[in-house]
Amino acid sequence: MKCPFCSADDTQVIDSRVNDEGNSIRRRRRCADCDKRFTTYETAELHLPQVVKQNGNREEFSREKLRSSFTRALHKRPVPTEYVDRAIEHIVQKILGQGEREIMARVLGQSVMQELKAMDKVAYIRFASVYRSFQDVDDFNDVIRDLDGPKKQ
Repeated sequence: MKCPFCSADDTQVIDSRVNDEGNSIRRRRRCADCDKRFTTYETAELHLPQVVKQNGNREEFSREKLRSSFTRALHKRPVPTEYVDRAIEHIVQKILGQGEREIMARVLGQSVMQELKAMDKVAYIRFASVYRSFQDVDDFNDVIRDLDGPKKQ
């Protein structure tokens, strides 16, 4: 690493420490030429895949768009923000775990529906009605029947 003071290429690591969360390393360095000290941080660079829309367009993955989907579905519902944060993180980790460069928007929508189904049934139905483009009351009844599960006789 080049020295930020004199641009010399020869710097030495004096001390390395992992941060509390364990996701970055702080390195204290010393320049062999000018003898000045500086700190660098090392973190993993993770790239989320591009989202392929239904019409074939591609766009960058956006946590804010994901949050907006949850917020709209959960409008005036008694669900803590921490649950939404956890659901978003769960979806992001799932996507990163796949290691793909692209993800279909449909797959992302299904992930949101899974999280909402576990979180709040009303929000799940709201999201499903838009996501699946419900045309009439029967579409709502089908989803409600699926939520209730098979009837015991």
